[in-house]
Amino acid sequence: MGAAAKSAFPALGERRHLVAFIVGCVAVTAGVLLHIPMYWMGRHQGFQLAEMPMDASMYWGMAAILAGSALAAWGLLPAERWKAPRVDIAAPDHPRLGRAHYVLMVVLTAALVIDVMKPASLGFVLPGVRAEYELGTLQVAWLPFAALCGTVLGSILWGVLADVFGRRASILLSSVLFVGTSICGAMPSFGWNVGMCFLMGAAAGGMLPVTYALLAETMPARHRGWVLVLVGGLGSVGGYLVASLAAAWLEPILSWRALWFLNLPTGLALVALSALIPESPRFLLRLGRREEARATLARFGSILRDDVSAPVQVPSPAAPAPGLLPMTIALSVCGLASGLINFGVLLWLPAHMVSLGHSLAWSSSVLAASSFLALPTVLAAAWLYGRWSSKRAILGALVCAALGLAGVIHVQDDLGTTGWLASVTLLIVGSNAIVAMLLPYAAESYAVATRGRAVGWIAACTKLGGPLSQGLTLLGMVPALGSAALVTAVASVASIGLVASFCIETRRHDAL
Repeated sequence: MGAAAKSAFPALGERRHLVAFIVGCVAVTAGVLLHIPMYWMGRHQGFQLAEMPMDASMYWGMAAILAGSALAAWGLLPAERWKAPRVDIAAPDHPRLGRAHYVLMVVLTAALVIDVMKPASLGFVLPGVRAEYELGTLQVAWLPFAALCGTVLGSILWGVLADVFGRRASILLSSVLFVGTSICGAMPSFGWNVGMCFLMGAAAGGMLPVTYALLAETMPARHRGWVLVLVGGLGSVGGYLVASLAAAWLEPILSWRALWFLNLPTGLALVALSALIPESPRFLLRLGRREEARATLARFGSILRDDVSAPVQVPSPAAPAPGLLPMTIALSVCGLASGLINFGVLLWLPAHMVSLGHSLAWSSSVLAASSFLALPTVLAAAWLYGRWSSKRAILGALVCAALGLAGVIHVQDDLGTTGWLASVTLLIVGSNAIVAMLLPYAAESYAVATRGRAVGWIAACTKLGGPLSQGLTLLGMVPALGSAALVTAVASVASIGLVASFCIETRRHDAL
């Protein structure tokens, strides 16, 4: 490995770590391949494996995956102790995005597409799972419930790992687990599917916050805001698009199980793409690896401040916040509000429309039209966040979502298509904008020592609405839409006050 590759792999600077990671990847891949015969045996019956006995090769394969994952994780663990030096990074006087920045943006967008398509595939596998295992609506709901619980836990866990292993190393570890969880496609029982789906969600849940942390520490302050919003937005949209295309092309031929086996090639693709992902220079400096950090910074047009004698004009550090705890509470409530919108109100909205006497086609057309009108949200959010004000852009999105919730409550008396269209459009636009901007904002607001875990926690809050809503579904306690909208509106209004009071402006401020 060259110097650049070693700087990107803080844990692989020593040969034994590199060997351990490679051997771990090979063991995980071999463990998955040992499950392929079981899947292929079912080709004459539509790849249905329900209640078929697991053979010895599958158990050996699972053992290889567990051992390989542990070995790969050890190989990615930094060999050095944290030194936590106080070192300033100076950006150029007129920072521009160079080739290294654009390559990183493209690669991390591709990584997020691969990451998002994992949980996005859930909606496409549920009909096949329900038919093969002959499950009812409440029984099959355990699958998305387990996956969403996994994403919440994964966001928190991977945030911590990003601060311990490093940004790039955490992305690699997530990729290895993507490969291992592809054996969900060969599981003969529904219980095994639920368990593996939880692990898949845990692996997928942490990619987004780690990606934001890495981007925040490599992009010039002048461009950082819109880059973070754009990469995250394109990754989310692309992931759903790829999942839908894969379902359309593969599921009719190879069954729903093929969508899980896609974790094998896509996970290995992420491992290969990691050659183009550098480790965060700020994380390298925390380990005392100054020469590797200096080489990485040079690729991105920055230098260490003590490398120059003359003063360098750099963006001023962010103004001090009232305190990290109040800001964390504000962003957590904001994330919870967005999760309740996406996984609660919007999830229950179609059924409520039908209960009012509208046809399913009419309900779908209103939601489709609202989604179409909300498509430019990502681009608009990126522009407002980067060119206007990060804090005010988030507040604007919260106000928009609150107005949409108020409209949903108001049209409970069914004021017609126009009322529904206006309310749902405001709701979708606001929630999409919050999701697009919240994690980038968190990545810019916390110092490098705690950035990973802080962004991971807030990411978990944005996903917490999933387990809450699915849990109510499993308990048969789905609330009336008006009640759900009212509770969510209270959370949205509370987050407006909290964000306005305790959050800082991050536009063009240097990363901490």
